[in-house]
Amino acid sequence: MDFSLADDQKILVEAIEATAKPFDDEYWRARDDDGKFPEEFYRAFADGGWLGIALPEVYGGAGLGVTEAALMMMTIAQSGGAMAAASSLHMNIFGPKSIAVFGSSEQKQRWLPDIIKGRYKMCFGVTEPDAGLDTTRISTKAQLAGDHYVVTGEKIWISTAQVAEKIMLLVRTSPRDDNNPTHGLSLFFTDLYRTRVTIREIEKMGRTSVDSNEIFFDYMHVPVRDLIGEEGKGFRYILHSLNPERILIASEAIGIGRDALKRASEYAQERKVFQRPIGQNQSIQHPLAQNWMELEAAVLMTFKAACLYDRAEHCGLEANAAKYLAAEAAFKACKQAMMTHGGMGYAREFHVERLMREIMIPYLAPVSQQMVLNFIAEKALSLPKSY
Repeated sequence: MDFSLADDQKILVEAIEATAKPFDDEYWRARDDDGKFPEEFYRAFADGGWLGIALPEVYGGAGLGVTEAALMMMTIAQSGGAMAAASSLHMNIFGPKSIAVFGSSEQKQRWLPDIIKGRYKMCFGVTEPDAGLDTTRISTKAQLAGDHYVVTGEKIWISTAQVAEKIMLLVRTSPRDDNNPTHGLSLFFTDLYRTRVTIREIEKMGRTSVDSNEIFFDYMHVPVRDLIGEEGKGFRYILHSLNPERILIASEAIGIGRDALKRASEYAQERKVFQRPIGQNQSIQHPLAQNWMELEAAVLMTFKAACLYDRAEHCGLEANAAKYLAAEAAFKACKQAMMTHGGMGYAREFHVERLMREIMIPYLAPVSQQMVLNFIAEKALSLPKSY
């Protein structure tokens, strides 16, 4: 069992670091201040072909696996941009998986090359205010009317909807059946017709440059040809994106945690109190050492999950465990980085407060820590379902 990176993976990491390097702390602080989408950053990665890292070569992608995508997102988050950097690309990395696996040849040709080239951005419309993680109870509807569907309803916590041209949309095309609750959910990839939607941005504590939104659909028309796969089977299709998303979120959390740990370690070497560096004190050393161990353990689970996915093996347990472990480890690392800086950790000058705010995203989303524990208890330990 080899835990080292292959030569081509090392080259990939070096290339990602080089692409991210011009976007320094001041760039991300400015985006945190003005809330503008990091278009220059997005364009640099699109122009480099990185948006297609895990998509088929025949459509212009690199044809690599989720393992390489996770390496990429970990490196990006670790570069200083945290979730603002990662989230500006995140959707275009994992979102098209449903198209690549279940889309028709015509749909793949119509959509994937433009996604890979960054010609349009996409958002992911699944979550609803009254459903939360109980996806089978979403109520946004699409009714067939000739050559199109008519969509009505509401979605919430939809990232990048302010700038996206396309939306991956999960809706109900037939009523919920308690005996088969996943049936009747259909998946579309379509234009976000702004004349038929109201998009309301949600003010939040971090990642201000990548918007989060409520979307209200006012009889939005969706062409029949934008339906992915068969009507009513969208839940099965969307599952193919969920495990990669958890793996990528885990890798992004680890990247933020590593960045926070690096900043804390450097400050602990430089900051002197009582004529000695504070990093000489075990009360500073030991928590940071524990952070390092926990982050490295999360790395192992994350890449185990990615490896299983790339082998087309079951990875639900590992993907969820990776998300949980990475979020816990990174949260603790960010908290400890602020504490290591003392009062200056609260100052924007040292950026650790920004990391602390942004690490809350992978801690809370796309699935809560508590729901991961429920899933592991049920699926790994065969305990009764608790919800």
